[in-house]
Amino acid sequence: MLIYKIFRGDEEAAFARAGETRGAPVDLADGYIHISTAEQVQGTLDKHFAGEDGLWLLALDSDALGPELRWEPSRGGALFPHLYRVLRADDVAWRRPLARRTDGAVILDPPA
Repeated sequence: MLIYKIFRGDEEAAFARAGETRGAPVDLADGYIHISTAEQVQGTLDKHFAGEDGLWLLALDSDALGPELRWEPSRGGALFPHLYRVLRADDVAWRRPLARRTDGAVILDPPA
């Protein structure tokens, strides 16, 4: 199953340069990398990235992340994927600037 990490432009650029990341400042503070399912991405954007441009969407294969991926209760008691290790470039199935449909919903399809 694909799950998604949202980065600001500078965070994604640093990840692309280094080939790995411990995540955004919120991830560093919490001790794990926050990730969302397809159903959770829109809520994550609305709550944590409202009004921001220049965002990147990275798709990750949940099965390939290993035992360090844990599903834990978060917003509203829903289970969210949290990664308790460095995110590596080879963990990324695809990445692209975050795109929205005209109704504002996030496009989760792989880039063409």
